[in-house]
Amino acid sequence: MDESTLNAASKNSCSDEGDRQFANSTPVESCPKRASKNYFNLPYNSQLKQRAKKLRQARNLSEVLFWNQVKNKQFKGFDFDRQKIIGNYIVDFYCTNCRVVIEIDGSSHYYKQEYDDKRDCYLESLGLTVIHIQVEQVFQKMNSVMEMLYHHPALSGTPPKEDKPPRPIGHPSKGGEI
Repeated sequence: MDESTLNAASKNSCSDEGDRQFANSTPVESCPKRASKNYFNLPYNSQLKQRAKKLRQARNLSEVLFWNQVKNKQFKGFDFDRQKIIGNYIVDFYCTNCRVVIEIDGSSHYYKQEYDDKRDCYLESLGLTVIHIQVEQVFQKMNSVMEMLYHHPALSGTPPKEDKPPRPIGHPSKGGEI
């Protein structure tokens, strides 16, 4: 898949504003298991909590389709959050394992390029990788989108190993049978 078509390669929108500490950082060889430091060390604006909740409940179709591909650690065993608050921004998806933000860019982004660039620069300054995917690609070429993400350097780590055995499937009052 042509990454320019997707506009999904990691953006370095900070380059014209001078070098930033993390703007060109390379991903770690192996993404860590969901660690509190990858989640709770990010800046958090509690005033955005209700807005993020409303965005999750709004169920934007392209985001729901993408979420169905990555929820419950379905994608490489990585843990994703929807509508994650980072600083004064709410990002579409955040992979806690690899410190990756994924934005699904639809019509709401068409006239907000300056805002998006500022947000991306801020996120990159926190050491996060930002990947943009066009909404049309989610609707028309989801398999290609997932294939591109599967091979993306920022998401190339090995899946985290579970410390606990998987939970049994079924109803506990019936012995956990399926």
